[in-house]
Amino acid sequence: MTQNELNRFQAALTARVAELERVTRRRDDITVERNADQLDEIQAASQRTLAVYNLDREFNQLREARAAIRRFQEGGFGICQECEDDIHPKRLAAAPWALYCIRCQEAADRNLGEHEAASRDLLGRAA
Repeated sequence: MTQNELNRFQAALTARVAELERVTRRRDDITVERNADQLDEIQAASQRTLAVYNLDREFNQLREARAAIRRFQEGGFGICQECEDDIHPKRLAAAPWALYCIRCQEAADRNLGEHEAASRDLLGRAA
């Protein structure tokens, strides 16, 4: 990977961290307000649940982006954490915080899917 590409990825990560830090400070959407109307209460709860989900997702992205910046500083950016091969620049352009190359990410996703299926099967037998 060229120094120009590395600089571009680092700039993108730094900008993403700044944006996520700004966005995660806003928590007005998760405040609990009481409404006299039960339908309004249900709608507010639904909106609050969505806001909490989005905030959680943004905090996870912030953590991943900060970790990628640390990998820059330590010299490990762009290297798969599983097989230690280079992560393709196109993957890094799409997700500069990526920990794994495509092959290892697909294997991790398959293992996660198998784990979730086994958990559902176990819960189904317990019921």
